[in-house]
Amino acid sequence: MSEPATDTATTAFVAHRNLLFTVAYEMLGSAADAEDVLQETWLRWVDVDLAQIRDQRAYLVRITTRQALNRLRTLRRRKEAYVGSWLPEPLLTAPDVAEDVELAESVSMALMLVLETLSPTERAVFVLRDAFDISYDEIAAAVGRSPAAVRQIAHRARQHVSARRPREAVSPDETRAALESFQRAVETGDLQALLDVLAPEVVLIADGGGQRQAVLRPIVGADKVARVFFGGLRKVPGRMTVSPTLLNGSPALAVYLDGDLDGVLAVQVGTAGIGNIYYVRNPEKLTGVRSEIRLTRR
Repeated sequence: MSEPATDTATTAFVAHRNLLFTVAYEMLGSAADAEDVLQETWLRWVDVDLAQIRDQRAYLVRITTRQALNRLRTLRRRKEAYVGSWLPEPLLTAPDVAEDVELAESVSMALMLVLETLSPTERAVFVLRDAFDISYDEIAAAVGRSPAAVRQIAHRARQHVSARRPREAVSPDETRAALESFQRAVETGDLQALLDVLAPEVVLIADGGGQRQAVLRPIVGADKVARVFFGGLRKVPGRMTVSPTLLNGSPALAVYLDGDLDGVLAVQVGTAGIGNIYYVRNPEKLTGVRSEIRLTRR
């Protein structure tokens, strides 16, 4: 007896779900919206005549990409009304993501912010080609362009990202060491130790979403950033504790006030020290850091 079509559809969808979520997340920078895209993908997938589908994985990626593109255009309008700086929604990831260097870089906070500067179609093409090595023909079918046009878009997007990608990235171990020094300096109130671990032109971007206090615009310069942490964060009511974690495939810190998660802090470290600090306090963006989320390129 043949397997019912709905069972076959479910099996295929579950088999590729982590991949589809990763595609949607890299396109959107939001776990909540990525989950919504997967729901929309499922609703369309169950109506597909599977007998006509030669490559179920490719077809599922195509549906997900189209739904993510629709959602991305809605997100752009939402971000225009966002209070303060917008940061991608961080994810608590398993160690295997960090071990996949290309995947870890593609979901890093630094690169996700660069992707925000691309048009929706450019972002989709860049993500599918550079992060997932999808063929130009498949990408063309997903974004509704010709393969030749997709090649041009990919080239343009790659140049754009390369020009804005953070330079002088260091190893995860060096990042972890810098975070340990940062944590000790903040917890002990050692201003000089904090200045020593920050690059002179460090940039702090904080996202409170209008729900929690955060700097509304990026802060530039080690002295100014240090004043934020010693003059602001340390004065927040409650007992503050900091613990290491792994976010988006990279070492990071989780900040707790009186035992409750207050925010997460990711960094980009270069040879001169911590060059970028991304501090997410918006409670709506912290749901993805409470339990591990599986990401994959396959």
